Amino acid sequence: MTKKKNAFYAQSGGVTAVINATACGVIETARGHKDKIGKVYAGRNGIIGALTEDLIDTSRESASAIAALRHTPSGAFGSCRYKLKGLEENRREYERLIAVFEAHNIGYFFYNGGGDSADTCLKVSQLSERMGYPIQAIHVPKTVDNDLPITDNCPGFGSVAKYIAISTLEASFDVASMAKTSTKVFVLEVMGRHAGWIAAAGGMASTEKDELPIVILFPEVTFNKKRFLDKVKTMVKEFGYCSVVVSEGVRDRSGKFLADQGLRDAFGHAQLGGVAPVVANIIKEGLGYKYHWGVADYLQRAARHIASKTDVEQAYAMGRAAVQFALQGHNSVMPTIVRASNKPYRWKVGMAPLKKVANVEKMMPKSFISRDGFGITKKCRDYLAPLMRGEDYPPYKDGLPRYVRLKNVAVRKKLNQDFKI
Repeated sequence: MTKKKNAFYAQSGGVTAVINATACGVIETARGHKDKIGKVYAGRNGIIGALTEDLIDTSRESASAIAALRHTPSGAFGSCRYKLKGLEENRREYERLIAVFEAHNIGYFFYNGGGDSADTCLKVSQLSERMGYPIQAIHVPKTVDNDLPITDNCPGFGSVAKYIAISTLEASFDVASMAKTSTKVFVLEVMGRHAGWIAAAGGMASTEKDELPIVILFPEVTFNKKRFLDKVKTMVKEFGYCSVVVSEGVRDRSGKFLADQGLRDAFGHAQLGGVAPVVANIIKEGLGYKYHWGVADYLQRAARHIASKTDVEQAYAMGRAAVQFALQGHNSVMPTIVRASNKPYRWKVGMAPLKKVANVEKMMPKSFISRDGFGITKKCRDYLAPLMRGEDYPPYKDGLPRYVRLKNVAVRKKLNQDFKI
């Protein structure tokens, strides 16, 4: 290495309310080590930007613009759902990545995403060693699903949990006021293909002091139509109304998603969505109650205006730690959040090898789900509460939050050949 290396940062998969806070952590920390890191290039639309040599020069952005990323939702550089296949299966793509990195003197690879991204990061690290071009590949955790292993929780989840808990609380108040002559059941569909972490947050709307009739449908609990209808009927009989929070990943006895429409996303996963009307129709046919349903969809992961302060701080810390790990010489690792205590809530930064992270999903523990399978336990509440805690409002003007849009100036290409994906 005759001169300091540049860094490459990319965002992957579904964006969150705080993924830009992580980008802010990466870029600001790298800028603080100009003696060791050159420029930070970002991939336009994630890893696709690296494959097509479509890089963004973040040095063209002012310090205030980068700082504003901390309170701006979504992916400032664009994300993508694109999973690289195995090394032997598609060596061409990995070799292209190394060629782009070498052409632009990139020695640090920061990939901000979930489980599939961890897998890609691990493979890039492995191939760089084989090809003799050293890349320090650091995976930076992000996923609203909260399903990455080892880390206590994932940046992005706390804010989604806060949004869903508040939405469930407010919708329940609405239904309660209309239940006598109109709607008796409200069904809210939330994200979560295999893990019910987000759905669990809906249970936080009900407390011992102010109990609300909330039924949760988890992916971890097989859907039983009769038991579900009995539960809803009991709730309506006791309270006069009921709110149902259903994860998109709920399955029936055959193992089929209730919301499976036969479509697949770019990662090959079932394209889910639409379980709320399915559940609402089950209630209508089985109990005859008038209902309303809603799908949180992008709203739950884009709601930066109501983000959890804990989440914002942890998202930034993961970006900062990723750069620090790279500067310390670490490779093929991921910074993690380690919970030191619940009361008072304390946490610190840890580290996990990517071999133990890639392609591993963390489900809801059985101890977090109530015995009847329709609610959460105190242990779950103790886990969720600090992740949702605190406010970190963005600046406002004329009643609207002021988010930043970067210039995203392209880096001049150095490779002659185009690359088709």
